Amino acid sequence: KSFVQTIGEEQIQNPYTELLVLKGHQDIVRFLVQIDDCRFASAGDDGIIFLWNAQTGEKLYELHGHTHKITAIAPFSSSDVTEEKTDLIITASADRTVIIWDCASGRQVQKVSCFHSTVKCLTVLQRLNVWLSGGSDLCVWNRNLDLLCKTSHLTDAGISALVELPKNCVAAAVGKELIIFRLSATNNESEGWNIVEVKRLVDHQDNISSLVSVNDLTFVTGSHVGELIVWDALDWTKQASECNFWDSSVHPDVQPEIKLSQSPHETSVQHLASDKECVFAAVGKGIYVYNLQMKRVIACQRTAHDSSVLHIEKLSNRQLISCSEDGSVRIWELREKQQLPAEPVPTGFFNMWGFGRANKQANQAAKKMQENTPVYFLELVGDLIGHSSAVQMFLYFGELGLATCSADHLIILWKDGERESSLRSLTLFKKLAQNGDLQLKL
Repeated sequence: KSFVQTIGEEQIQNPYTELLVLKGHQDIVRFLVQIDDCRFASAGDDGIIFLWNAQTGEKLYELHGHTHKITAIAPFSSSDVTEEKTDLIITASADRTVIIWDCASGRQVQKVSCFHSTVKCLTVLQRLNVWLSGGSDLCVWNRNLDLLCKTSHLTDAGISALVELPKNCVAAAVGKELIIFRLSATNNESEGWNIVEVKRLVDHQDNISSLVSVNDLTFVTGSHVGELIVWDALDWTKQASECNFWDSSVHPDVQPEIKLSQSPHETSVQHLASDKECVFAAVGKGIYVYNLQMKRVIACQRTAHDSSVLHIEKLSNRQLISCSEDGSVRIWELREKQQLPAEPVPTGFFNMWGFGRANKQANQAAKKMQENTPVYFLELVGDLIGHSSAVQMFLYFGELGLATCSADHLIILWKDGERESSLRSLTLFKKLAQNGDLQLKL
């Protein structure tokens, strides 16, 4: 029996009642990256990159240059004040090449193919106007694809994820280890850089699967066995941890599932997101809200989807969006539970033996703690059914809607039906007004 929540056809709080299906990819679409307020790029296993208009769904460019699947993609806008702002994207592929593309023209700017292994992750350091590639080693590059410096060979498994830290540092996930590197520019006039390993953190019991920066003081990591660790971003010390996401004793109000064993796949932290106050974790089939100040999980849906949750994001309101291998995209709202008043301590027998005062004090303490600790829950308010296979990730464009990509080779733009209807009416009225003016002139 499935414990996944269901929602009927009457989805009052779900605005996405229209959809646009974008076709072009020939294989799994794994990546979406936002270029600006109304443009985004998609990439996947066919090695092709498409640029799209998020408002109209128009295909702007089709970028060919890689011969194998795309393994990483990142936007890179020029920050030189002397130049006009240029929107670029960087793509890495299993063909062991990296290409920089110009989003305005769709042309290939630079290509480098000197890598000894596949680049698995890309991170842009806008403030330093450089970008990093992570594979079997960590490389630092400028906008012209000049290699500024690199580390020695790390492991055959290589770097799986990178996150930027303060003071020109980055954290790299290499298997179970988290390696802190520091970048520094040389003092001479040439564009020289050094990259130095400054610390290795070995607190995780299994491979690190997700990294997220919370703010200038904090970042968080998650592993394949469901560990979440909160780190100080300045001195890289462990601040807090959570590893009981799937433990029903931690969340007694959630109906437990009967299982013979808990496989690692069901407890893996697939994705992390943050809104400065909380970390939102996709763990197995569930989604969890971890409050950084309270240092505990404040809300969860242990079976938010029928299969593993692959991506999760918090919107500007109290809503979350999650997508899954089961092909669904779901909207959740974080709500506060109405607390019931604490029951008074019964008198009589306990008072006779002198227990009344102690129980009264304990009850007051429990009541005070209950009043000061809000309890939250996640309520399903929308279910977007359109993909026929695993939804890999999504991008939220505010009033322009939501873009999702899937193993079914499709991208879907989910639109606010009421807004789109109003826009169509407005366009029609303008045309009628223009025709009326034209007739008057004639």
